[in-house]
Amino acid sequence: MLSRRDAMVRLGQLGLGAVTLPGLLQAERLQGNNDATGSRPKGKARSCIFIFLWGGPPHQDLWDLKPEAPEGIRSLFRPIRTVVPGIQVCDQMPLFARHTDKVAIIRSMTHESNNHEPSVYHTLTGKRNPGLVVPANQRRRSDFPNLAAVLARFSPPGALPASVTLPRPIGHDGVTYAGTYAGFLGPRYDPLEYQEAPNSHQPALHAWLPPPDLQETRLLARRGLLRSLNELDRRLQHHRGPIDFDEFTQQAYRMLTSSAAKRAFQLELEPAVIRDRYGRNEYGESFLLARRLVEAGVRLVSINWMYIANGRVFNVWDNHGDTAGLGYLNGYAMLKEKYCIPPLDQAYSALLEDLAQRGLLEETLVVMVGEFGRTPRINKTLGRDHWGMCYSAVLAGGGIRGGQVYGASDAHAAYVKDKPVAPEDLLATIYAAFGLSPEAEIHDREHRPHRICDGRPLEALFG
Repeated sequence: MLSRRDAMVRLGQLGLGAVTLPGLLQAERLQGNNDATGSRPKGKARSCIFIFLWGGPPHQDLWDLKPEAPEGIRSLFRPIRTVVPGIQVCDQMPLFARHTDKVAIIRSMTHESNNHEPSVYHTLTGKRNPGLVVPANQRRRSDFPNLAAVLARFSPPGALPASVTLPRPIGHDGVTYAGTYAGFLGPRYDPLEYQEAPNSHQPALHAWLPPPDLQETRLLARRGLLRSLNELDRRLQHHRGPIDFDEFTQQAYRMLTSSAAKRAFQLELEPAVIRDRYGRNEYGESFLLARRLVEAGVRLVSINWMYIANGRVFNVWDNHGDTAGLGYLNGYAMLKEKYCIPPLDQAYSALLEDLAQRGLLEETLVVMVGEFGRTPRINKTLGRDHWGMCYSAVLAGGGIRGGQVYGASDAHAAYVKDKPVAPEDLLATIYAAFGLSPEAEIHDREHRPHRICDGRPLEALFG
């Protein structure tokens, strides 16, 4: 039990996060948990690592090569064999090729948008948002909650937050993208954001560390307590149901002060050989930290792939080519740079190896996808442009049967030929891996019911 003095000091040390975090712990444990799972699909997932390749990776150059396509459409990379007969990937991913027995490649993802912002929102929430303002698509509490928030809503309290975003949410130029937090479910289901979105001028949600300008304990207690109480008062004014403040606040304190929680974020505890295997860069360290977090009990870790150079953020999978700030490289040169295929091949293969060796892969669903794919035709700067009509996703673990390809694209990887999969179907499959039915209900701020997803689970992936 925390004393009043300890509570005041810790409120100051943690700032607003100390009040927002109890919301993560009050998961409405008794509201329809049995009904929410419906028929409980076959998935075995207890955690998920969601790797979001922001910008839209070229499926024709990674997982769906068409070597028989005409020049100008077929990839400049060569297809190579993998450990699964009949499955080929590009020659830039030799480490990935050793693990296709663990993955299911969906080659028939599709939706109608070729713009980043609505495609990001659709991918992360399973919903279309016709009111989205591009590019000023700032996230708002009227948004539909994203995957992480929904899983948090149906997760019991634990020693760590239900969801964590690494290394930072998607955003740039003053905007943090819509679709990256809990929306109408409210702050209690927001992810812990390790860092704020680049150039967004907004603090990270549930920030792990106190602000750097708050150091002295007494000053912390005064300033942080005032901020925290003001925030608490604002929320209580809008809350329409009972809150067991003491229970959940104390759980939040225990979470943020527990040695297990702190250890999960300490990469320096890992052996040097493991850190080297993942890669000593932001991508490798994010993948390794994700493994540590799911091992410690985090429900979902989102990894947003981006690159920051000279204070600017780049969604580097958006490889049109000739990008100012990245040396005006052509699109294929970009793919071979330190911010695209090489670190992905290294970190992703290390993650699958590590999870498998630790006995965690069966209960950890690993999902890798972008917001869309790329055009079948290569452009004049040896890149490809936005294309939502056909692209790929890669799943592993969590009850997914490895060594399979689901769906098919046409001869130019331009349109879906067989078994189309919408973003909401992918989300329904993730929920199914956790035993959640798409019919499970959540409620908005006006207490109106909403299905968590309008898609259908891809049951053939499980086995």
